[in-house]
Amino acid sequence: MFTREESSRIRHEFWTVFGRYMSPILSAEGLKINWINYHTSIKDVYFRMNAGPRSASISISLEHTDAGIRALYFEQFEAFRTVLHTTIEEEWQWQQDVWIDGRAISRIYRELPDVSVFNKDHWPELISFFKPRIIALDSFWENAKYTFQMLK
Repeated sequence: MFTREESSRIRHEFWTVFGRYMSPILSAEGLKINWINYHTSIKDVYFRMNAGPRSASISISLEHTDAGIRALYFEQFEAFRTVLHTTIEEEWQWQQDVWIDGRAISRIYRELPDVSVFNKDHWPELISFFKPRIIALDSFWENAKYTFQMLK
């Protein structure tokens, strides 16, 4: 078991390593991008990567507090489901209105079980999990974002 400080340090170290690994890779637009803190430019629509003690996940997280707006965003993503899955080259899980950390969100996600950010031997597997998926999400978003901008 790690102390809170050790846990924070290890997580920070992993994301620093991942960030350095991804830094030479340009966005679909050919621009330098912060892959770890990917900005969709749409309020309450996030691309999240999480590496924990037992699993890792990458998600499109719809976090608007208004359930109706969140549902509208989710429906719009559903309209793009085939394009998303084709771009990512795999099926993801879809959850509308789930409670995470005490708040309702909707999310589209993929999980990698049985890995731990606290085990440095797992870091190559974590990087191999995150890298192609965040790049594919960026590629998908390059085309889909305009529809969501109209919903703002």
